[in-house]
Amino acid sequence: MMSLSSPRPSSPSTPSVPPVPPVPSVPSPEAVTASASGTWLLGDLTVNRLGFGSMRLPQNGAAFADGTPSDRTRALTVLRRAVELGVNHIDTAAFYFSPLRSANELINSALAPYADDLVITTKVGPGRDPSGAWVWATPEQLRGQVEENLRQLGRDHLDVVNLRLAGSQASASVAEHFGALAELRTAGLIRHLGISNTSPAQLAEAQGIAPVVCVQNAYGIESPAERHALSAPAATRASPSYRSSPSRARGARTARPAR
Repeated sequence: MMSLSSPRPSSPSTPSVPPVPPVPSVPSPEAVTASASGTWLLGDLTVNRLGFGSMRLPQNGAAFADGTPSDRTRALTVLRRAVELGVNHIDTAAFYFSPLRSANELINSALAPYADDLVITTKVGPGRDPSGAWVWATPEQLRGQVEENLRQLGRDHLDVVNLRLAGSQASASVAEHFGALAELRTAGLIRHLGISNTSPAQLAEAQGIAPVVCVQNAYGIESPAERHALSAPAATRASPSYRSSPSRARGARTARPAR
């Protein structure tokens, strides 16, 4: 009797594997700077479109919340690093403070003496008393707010001052407030003027009083379209605006052209 061994199964052929494409090189964080965002003009001042907003520097957590004061060393380091990475315009205000920290003081301590190309924009209109409660300046009180920013920042003039409007002022005339700032511009305390949280009609009114070099409105998904001042025909000759979104990190400010 002949015994037959079971045939050994043949090995399946190994499928050919296509070569893995090379991974595209990604610039290191050190190589990406604010200059990559392009430049724009604020009046006669050239800035990179990506700037830095200082609203959250004085405290941990949400701005103006009853949070703990920020770590001073960390805040100073952040400001210096931002400038190292090409940020040459910073948004601030005297009312950006916590019980132990002031955004203006931190900017002064971190960056003074200031580089020639560093543009600091400030806001006036709102104010906060020592307890943090909000107050709104009359036209006559705006000079005091401008001088407060000058003292805290250690400057003899402010590059750009935005008149910040309250939500309740959506249909109010801006003539008296903006006119008061225009006088301070003539006096040399302010170089350029802007307007914040404005409507198309208010922007047009302000432009009839003095040049407006920027508009600081929210252009995020959640922001109401009627507040998009630069989409109105009256605003087509406005200069760049800051674009900020409530849904994004509030440390970033981006200058955008008027449309």
